Amino acid sequence: MSVSQVTMYSTPWCGYCQRLKAQMTREGIAYAEVNIETDPEAAAFVESVNGGNQTVPTVVFPDGAAVTNPSIGQVKSLLGLS
Repeated sequence: MSVSQVTMYSTPWCGYCQRLKAQMTREGIAYAEVNIETDPEAAAFVESVNGGNQTVPTVVFPDGAAVTNPSIGQVKSLLGLS
């Protein structure tokens, strides 16, 4: 099942990002991925919602809410899937 797309800000080497991407894929949750190492504007956005830190994964939901390092349960809950 595909739901409203979310955006995940990540880096290629982030283990937490890889795990969450795999979990979201298994759950059928569509997402766009933005690599903050190659996109300075994305890195600045992540810093703006994380107290100046480039903490990933940072996930932005269709309603504009940004959550840092959420569990798959949190993602599903925020999308109204649980």
